[in-house]
Amino acid sequence: MPTSNIKCIFHADIKKVWDTVTSLNNYSWRSDLSKIEVINEKEFVEYTKEGFKTYFTITKSEPCKRWEFDMENSNMKGHWIGIFNSKNGQTEIDFTESIIAKKIIMKPFVKMYLKKQQNQFILDLQKALNVREEPANGIE
Repeated sequence: MPTSNIKCIFHADIKKVWDTVTSLNNYSWRSDLSKIEVINEKEFVEYTKEGFKTYFTITKSEPCKRWEFDMENSNMKGHWIGIFNSKNGQTEIDFTESIIAKKIIMKPFVKMYLKKQQNQFILDLQKALNVREEPANGIE
């Protein structure tokens, strides 16, 4: 199962970072989404700007610490783990995503796709928080 990880430190309060990342109502900062449909407190659907749907099921939620969910669409299924740590008024995020391509033709591109998605998410989050970010120690 291809896995991708990204770590960054944001010069922002952990509650602000947590609230931004986990909000299913305020997603306008996400450049890749047109809407989020909340099904219930554990399930939601994200729609890309092109109308492509991905289904999510929240599997763990520890406010300002950890958020996990399973995800699935017609091309892939996988799991996402977000870990949040506060250090000296800054917030370190550690996001890991593992997915399995459903279509054999997509398998060679999964790792590249994950990295692209994660990098765009971080850029969008940085703009939403209106702060600078820096790679966490030891990250490429």
